[in-house]
Amino acid sequence: MKIGIVGLPNVGKSTLFNALTRNYSADAQNFPFCTIEPNVGIVNVNDARLEKIRAAVNGQKVIPASCEFIDIAGIVKGASQGEGLGNKFLANIREADAILQVVRLFEDGDITHVHGEVNPKTDIEVINSELILADVDTLEKRMISNAKKAKSDKQCAEAQKTYEKVFQGLNEWKLVSTLGLTEDEQEHMQDLHLLTNKRFVYACNVSEDMMDMHEDELIKLLDLTPNPAPSEARGIRVVPICAKLEADMIEMTPEERKEFLEDMGLITTGLDNLIKASYDALGLQYYFTAGEKEVRAWTIKQGSTAPVAAGVIHTDFEKGFIKADVVQWEDLVTAGGWSKAREVGKVRLEGKEYIVQDGDVMLFKFSN
Repeated sequence: MKIGIVGLPNVGKSTLFNALTRNYSADAQNFPFCTIEPNVGIVNVNDARLEKIRAAVNGQKVIPASCEFIDIAGIVKGASQGEGLGNKFLANIREADAILQVVRLFEDGDITHVHGEVNPKTDIEVINSELILADVDTLEKRMISNAKKAKSDKQCAEAQKTYEKVFQGLNEWKLVSTLGLTEDEQEHMQDLHLLTNKRFVYACNVSEDMMDMHEDELIKLLDLTPNPAPSEARGIRVVPICAKLEADMIEMTPEERKEFLEDMGLITTGLDNLIKASYDALGLQYYFTAGEKEVRAWTIKQGSTAPVAAGVIHTDFEKGFIKADVVQWEDLVTAGGWSKAREVGKVRLEGKEYIVQDGDVMLFKFSN
């Protein structure tokens, strides 16, 4: 999973990236375009279930799921026409699976806002407008190059209809992800990698006293309308996060962090919630494998069958899939390992049609 972090200058993108990667690799200073080249970091997904499973099976180590975050230069109005750092950010965003848009809600007179005042709704409009304009440019070029082929090629003609539909939506200032495209239409758009056709997660950079705001409140505050979901979940996710608070916890041990959160009245960090929301927005989940050598989390798409899940480990596992032993992680932990879970009838034998559930612990049987 690859997430591109975008936003206006000075909204807290690099501070958030530093907190995510648990180091100070991204330069976070109080002036626009502090980030010029993208910073890239691989982030482990914290999940308390891993350690509990490891203890149950007496595993030697745990390997969590991970995702890649890319801290991209601040975008300003007119970026699609070359203002600020211009189109330099576009290639980096196109490589991402989803866009994490950092929106500033906190007030701080010492940290300059590029527009002179904190107005999250306006900030979102500026960023989305630049992404839309960039998509219009990309789509226009494709429509021109495809027009001649569409006269004699049926597939190209169908694609051209989709391009025209999307082009109209973009010119009405709509994100492509909100247009309710069918699976066939999405197939036509796939190789274009349009920026506004990616999943969006909004990270609201709030002050400490705003951390308890609910997602519904933030959606209303930002005047965001949930996306339609004709064929798959594409709903908007909005997460409150205090980048400064997260940065303050970077040097803390896990025990110190837990105590600090309890003192703040929080159960989990905003970062954990942010990563979970990113998984949800992309329609991802993970299952576990567990043995004496290691306990590991594997990322798959929601709705994946057992053979597809096996293929994430190795393509040979998918090709030669026979059956899978499956147990829910809680049952494995409660029983105290595979043998005892089998004794109490909690381990099931599943075949090729089984849809893997989040939290399944699986042992695959396959032929060479």
